[in-house]
Amino acid sequence: MADFIELAYLVAAVLFIVGLKRLASPATARNGNFLSAVGMLIAIVATLFDRQIVSFQWIVVGGMIGSALGLWMARAVKMTAMPQMVGILNGFGGGASQLVAAAVWHRLSQTGVLLPTDTAVSIYASTLIGGVTFSGSMIAAGKLQEIIPGRPVLFRFQHLLNLILLVAGAGMGAFLLISPGHPGLFIAMNVMALVLGVMLVIPIGGADMPVVICLLNSYSGLAAATTGFVIANHGLIISGALVGASGIILTQIMCRAMNRSFANVLFGGFGAQVGVAGDHRGLAARGIRETTAEDAALMLGYARSLIVAPGYGLAVAQAQHQVRNLADLLEKRGVTVKYAIHPVAGRMPGHMNVLLAEANVPYTQLYDLDDINPEFERTDVVLVVGANDVVNPAARNSPNSPIYGMPILDVDKARNVIVLKRSMNPGFAGIENELFYNEKTFMLFGDAKKSLTALASEVKEL
Repeated sequence: MADFIELAYLVAAVLFIVGLKRLASPATARNGNFLSAVGMLIAIVATLFDRQIVSFQWIVVGGMIGSALGLWMARAVKMTAMPQMVGILNGFGGGASQLVAAAVWHRLSQTGVLLPTDTAVSIYASTLIGGVTFSGSMIAAGKLQEIIPGRPVLFRFQHLLNLILLVAGAGMGAFLLISPGHPGLFIAMNVMALVLGVMLVIPIGGADMPVVICLLNSYSGLAAATTGFVIANHGLIISGALVGASGIILTQIMCRAMNRSFANVLFGGFGAQVGVAGDHRGLAARGIRETTAEDAALMLGYARSLIVAPGYGLAVAQAQHQVRNLADLLEKRGVTVKYAIHPVAGRMPGHMNVLLAEANVPYTQLYDLDDINPEFERTDVVLVVGANDVVNPAARNSPNSPIYGMPILDVDKARNVIVLKRSMNPGFAGIENELFYNEKTFMLFGDAKKSLTALASEVKEL
């Protein structure tokens, strides 16, 4: 039986790795997700055979409740709330690791025997990482849901306090290694981990949420891996290590996409200050060119090429189906349609890919930043739907801008630009967008879904 269980864990690990590989492309992502889910099912079943289960009653009850909640969330949560759900799920993973570590510590401490060093270190590491992941993920989800202010919460000596909390938590773990018979201290260590998670995330602004989601996902994987050492489960160690490593890699990719260092994201307080008022006045003096759905439809209908640049506003308006409908109408008129996907557009990695996939936009029309940027100079019209900072030329032109150096979509190089936006409010970075005042840009104000519906109606009339 032991050999069969280890073989099952090996099969699960292979499915995890293949699944992660296939998640790298929108065309194979669904299949990759399915393979990973099958691998997790195999690992769970193998674990049930591996352990001396006293009673399956509560396991069945918990499995039914969890499955019902998961099915409900998958069907009921809107795409605009998907980042929040991912944050909550990351938190659940960290919380589960923290609870398992606490249960094992309580059971072993009752024996009165000094804990083995490797087991004790794993328990305390799982406690710290799991607690930070749980509370940090809840704060991130609250920021995304706007229950908590999205801007960074900063105060004096904040980073010093975080360092003190981290050292204090590690110190408690070190003391418990020598003298584990202090349940009050272990409880304090758990509370310390939860407080640290809150303190680490509140100074991070909404613009950096894609990075935070990746980082917390990595934390949840590391917490699971350390918990695997606590209960000596190879399947949990492997799956946790894969999640932890992939999360760190994705975090670095997101940082490069914003031309920001990892330390700057965690400690920079990005988005706490708005842009310089004088710069705003200078841009406003140039004025904007407002357009109507009828005029914009004429421009789109008689173009030869169109690039759609989606952003978080598309998710808020739930207008992905209207974008697809408009694109279909234009393609029937001979317009070549492509979609420009910025790595940090939206509030989590791959947000725009998932959103457009829901509307069955062909994967072959989705282009990442490096592939699409050379196309803008040869494009008749770019339709910007809810994107802001990722299309702001200030990232190239203004050394004093907080987003200077960030790779952006070169939308301003197209022949014409139509921007769908509710108002002139700035994006997460809190600065004006130079694109809106460009002489080639036309602003169509209003809800994106209504604007796209009006555009489609006008194109039909051409």
